[in-house]
Amino acid sequence: MNDPFERKKSSKLGNALLGFDSWVDDTLFRFKSSGADWWDILTTASRKFRVRGAKKGVVELLCEGFTLAAFGSILMLALAKPAFEETDKNWRASQEYSVTFLDRFGNEIGRRGILHNDADPIDTLPDHFIKAVLATEDRRFFEHFGIDFAGLVRAMVENARAGGVVQGGSTITQQLAKNVFLTNERTLERKIKEAFLALWLEYNLTKQEILKLYLDRAYMGGGAFGAAAAAEFYFNKSIRDVSLAEAAMMAGLYKAPTKYAPHINLPAARARANEVLTNMVQAGFMTEGQVINARRKPAGVVERAAKDTPDYFLDHAFERVKELAIGFPSNTLVAKTTLDPSLQTAAEDAVISHLRQYGSDYGTNQAAMVVIENGGAVRAIVGGRDYGESQYNRATRARRQPGSTFKPFVYTYAVQNGFKPNTKVNGGPITIRGWSPQNYNGRRFGTVTVTTALVKSINTVPVRIAARLGRRPIVELAARMGVESPLTAEPAMPLGTNEMTVIEQAAGYGVFMSGGKSTNKHTILQISDAAGKTLYDFNVDGPKQEQVISPEATEAMNIMLSQVPEWGTGRRAKLDGIKTAGKTGTTQSYRDAWFVGYTGNYVAAVWFGNDDYGPTNRLTGGRLPAMTWKKFMTYAHRDVELRPMPFVEAEQPQPVDDQQTAPADEDRPADAPVNIVRQQPLPQETAALLVRLKSELDSAPALVAQTLARRPGSSRTSGFVPRTRGQDAKPGASVANR
Repeated sequence: MNDPFERKKSSKLGNALLGFDSWVDDTLFRFKSSGADWWDILTTASRKFRVRGAKKGVVELLCEGFTLAAFGSILMLALAKPAFEETDKNWRASQEYSVTFLDRFGNEIGRRGILHNDADPIDTLPDHFIKAVLATEDRRFFEHFGIDFAGLVRAMVENARAGGVVQGGSTITQQLAKNVFLTNERTLERKIKEAFLALWLEYNLTKQEILKLYLDRAYMGGGAFGAAAAAEFYFNKSIRDVSLAEAAMMAGLYKAPTKYAPHINLPAARARANEVLTNMVQAGFMTEGQVINARRKPAGVVERAAKDTPDYFLDHAFERVKELAIGFPSNTLVAKTTLDPSLQTAAEDAVISHLRQYGSDYGTNQAAMVVIENGGAVRAIVGGRDYGESQYNRATRARRQPGSTFKPFVYTYAVQNGFKPNTKVNGGPITIRGWSPQNYNGRRFGTVTVTTALVKSINTVPVRIAARLGRRPIVELAARMGVESPLTAEPAMPLGTNEMTVIEQAAGYGVFMSGGKSTNKHTILQISDAAGKTLYDFNVDGPKQEQVISPEATEAMNIMLSQVPEWGTGRRAKLDGIKTAGKTGTTQSYRDAWFVGYTGNYVAAVWFGNDDYGPTNRLTGGRLPAMTWKKFMTYAHRDVELRPMPFVEAEQPQPVDDQQTAPADEDRPADAPVNIVRQQPLPQETAALLVRLKSELDSAPALVAQTLARRPGSSRTSGFVPRTRGQDAKPGASVANR
């Protein structure tokens, strides 16, 4: 029998655990006791600072203020982070290239860039020009730290008195931040970034450097960037030599360079210059007696034609040149582009005429368009209604929801995975994670074919197809077809809830035009240095076309999309006698309206909307976008050889009555035919012959003047005989032997 009083032998582990438990209990007890003691001490000490009455209210306000300041600082840092990320780029080098641009025919169309080493230093600019700019744009430039709160309040008061915007509150530093880092997009996010970047510029640059950068990079109309270029363009003189009247006229351009460009509207430019002179007097920079002569004798300008430069195209091409020119031995370049001047003019006319005639009715004030020819050459870019008003390129930089124009990407993946144009699909309601897509006007459909679903733009069908086949592969297919913007594979993705640019839309649909091959969009054909040496040739150095989708899928998509202008939502885009294909798109609240269409020759994407993402007046893609597309394409296909749409039977073109294309009155309808003389490229045989002739001339021996033997009865004593460089000549020998 075991002795209950016998002492058992304890294990070492048990003793260790008991010891640890005892240490924890003792530590917690000591911490609690010491904490209570410290709390008593803190409470006793705080009683000495207890305030009552009015002082208590002040203290509480200060405490709340410090709390709000702490939270505000965290918020400011969160808002500042995206802005300061813009400064990571090599922004100083953005203008180090000086590029002369040529169109596809070799004619100069504009220039971009500036070599800062050759620019005029700030201290060499005329004093009256600097004063004119400061008096008009930022009188307290040398006093504020990037944001002028006093000037902002003054501008708000003046605008309230005038009942409209007559004075801006942005400083020169803020304007420079917008020009260098940001865009003209009118959003709260952009204004917040602009404010932080203005502070960053003030901290990192001197006032003189900020002012010099502003004067060098601001757009001043006529395709001129910077004060030096503007002085050369308008007055044909150096910026150092401009008079007070000329300086006032140039300073007036910063507000609205297109509106006040003197070569377009000299009276308006002179009136604006007179306002600048008044600003100089009010700011105390000059007296009335000093400016009276400039008022009486306003500046004149060099006679120049009111030439519209393709500025949106040039901006995009300049960005591409800077990407290609990395590592080039020279920064002074000549770039031959793909631009077709007549097509560019026709695209601008189509866009602006519809905005002017119908924009107010539909509540839209902006539009964009991109035209790409079969083969990938970008022939025209319209980035907005007025480059002088806004240099923000809505065709290449603005990302907008494509709406139903994204559906062809979904159907392309479907036909590559067994679907046919006549495949029956369920068009009824569907719910995914509590979300139920609705059709336009709430219409309901039963079983329909894939063609009907695409042509009638039924929303439930692509959502159901994407849920069945997978949304991630559709995103990957869109990327291969030319969509570079990031896409998310959300349930609403098939209805175009992601955002993309106009040029990406054109590139994506160009795959159908190209027989399933990548569009291979490009704006630069060749780049050469000032001496004419070729540094880049697209045909040699550019990417090659690749098969993106199968010929069978291309045939199915072309057959279906060619029905949209026939009996679908794009009937206003139907071209007479030319096979047409495309798709309309309208986003929620009618914020965006699209038509993207193509023939065998061209693909074009058209967008209408508002910069502030405000809704339009029920504008759909089948209206203004389709009408604009048709007006342009009608002109683009005149006097050209029609290329067949891959795998689709061509239509018989109808003869065009010359009277229909005669110049119309100013009140002509916006969809009237464009009357522009079109420059035609040389036939391939002629172009090849000229290239061969140039090659032979370059390799031929030089012609050197030689003394010829005098023939009997002839007074001729000299002529030209060919010889190789460095070869000794034998006077008179060649003529007798010829």
